[in-house]
Amino acid sequence: MPLVKSASTPEPQFDRQIAYWLFFCAAVIFGMILLGGVTRLTNSGLSMVDWKPLMGVIPPMSEADWQHMFYKYQQFPEYQKINMGMSLEDFKPIFMYEYLHRVLGRLIGVIFILPFLFFLITKRIRAGLTPKLVLMLLGGGFQGLLGWYMVKSGLVDKPDVSQYRLTAHLGAAVLIYSFILWTAFDLVTEKYEQPIALSGFAYALSGLIFLMILSGGLVAGTKAGFAYPTWPLMGDSFIPAGLYSMAPAWLSAFEDITTIQFNHRIFAYLIVALVLVFAAKTLKADIKGSAKTGVFCLIGLLILQVTLGVSTLIFYVPVPVAAAHQVGAVALLSASLFVSHCFANSGSHTVAQPN
Repeated sequence: MPLVKSASTPEPQFDRQIAYWLFFCAAVIFGMILLGGVTRLTNSGLSMVDWKPLMGVIPPMSEADWQHMFYKYQQFPEYQKINMGMSLEDFKPIFMYEYLHRVLGRLIGVIFILPFLFFLITKRIRAGLTPKLVLMLLGGGFQGLLGWYMVKSGLVDKPDVSQYRLTAHLGAAVLIYSFILWTAFDLVTEKYEQPIALSGFAYALSGLIFLMILSGGLVAGTKAGFAYPTWPLMGDSFIPAGLYSMAPAWLSAFEDITTIQFNHRIFAYLIVALVLVFAAKTLKADIKGSAKTGVFCLIGLLILQVTLGVSTLIFYVPVPVAAAHQVGAVALLSASLFVSHCFANSGSHTVAQPN
């Protein structure tokens, strides 16, 4: 018997509208992660030494404004210990990278809040979705505060941001991105019966890729990628000397550059092996619908990501390649989340309840 639609039940096209909006937000966050990587790789992150959430959207407009910004930068450790003698013309590009990164963060807030209010006021949001959207909004605000907390760590004595804060900032961005993406998938993905036995494998793979991204944050925060620009060996051996040499030993995983780079490589090898095993199992099990396309995308992105990772090492961390490697990891996670969602979404179609 067909379901009689109540007047308060959102139309199916409203779900699609909200999904497309969320996909757009996720795409802009993806760009934000890319720009954040470029900002870090060009050593631009400490060029803006104050945080003005509202007035900070206005860039320097005159030569006097630029001189003022440059003077403030000169009062902090990065200029005094690393960039002493830098000219104003050399300062302008690094300032603009950080400026654009912050402005894009504010823009994300605008493109989220305004459509959210529109959908809320016009009652186009299905039951149970509003709390998720509010959580996304709160997460975005927290991410902005976390970004400034990260920058502050490099404005005290040592002109480098804390690798812990950098990793937390990156991890939070990826979590928010993943949550938005998963929610959008909920609104548009068709349901097919999938082999339930493989669902746990799919979820574990997504979790491991996320942990690998955090591992990459530690590599970035400690500049461990510069330590061993060779592959497949680290120096002249696969297992370098000095692993876990700090006391206590576990601290090496977070602060020793040799151990950090080694762990990141091992994470990558593990994920390569698991993705190939997972792909073989899923294709053999004859998975249905777009999940099969997702698995092929996962394999293709894995090959691309490995190529970018090795290239980043052997070419000594060139900015374009290293930035592509960072967002390549997020793209790989996106494909994994899509496949995981196909398993989570397996079964007969369910109808949203009225608000």
